Amino acid sequence: MTLTPQPLTPLVQAWLDLWNGDMRRAETVIAPDFTMHAAMMDGSDSNAMRGPQALVGWITQTRSIAHDMLFEIEVGPIQQDDLIALNWQVTGHYAGGFPGATAPLGTLVQFTGTDTLRVRGEQLAEYWVNASMYVMLAQLKVGV
Repeated sequence: MTLTPQPLTPLVQAWLDLWNGDMRRAETVIAPDFTMHAAMMDGSDSNAMRGPQALVGWITQTRSIAHDMLFEIEVGPIQQDDLIALNWQVTGHYAGGFPGATAPLGTLVQFTGTDTLRVRGEQLAEYWVNASMYVMLAQLKVGV
């Protein structure tokens, strides 16, 4: 089977832009009651993080690992009803400051993940993420 790449919808492009550090449209494309579902590194409840500003804070914290992080979509987006799924890869170079990391500054960081997004109207209302965080932790030499 051959899949033909589809152009990104404005909503998916805005999502990708957020993860690549452009937060200008967060309030426009993220619903006020946006809910996130993720396995948090500190064990906290991701459902407590709601709304555009909580997401921007989490993205900013994630991007602090490697300031040159580049998120690229590898598969998708695939849309069914009000759900969008996409698989991504991120690459960047370690900027320091990750708790327990012993990797030298500049170490290549590269991992993948899958996002499932629920759309409501013209906004993203809900987000599930599954990322290969253990790959990132190994690259940063956490616990070594």
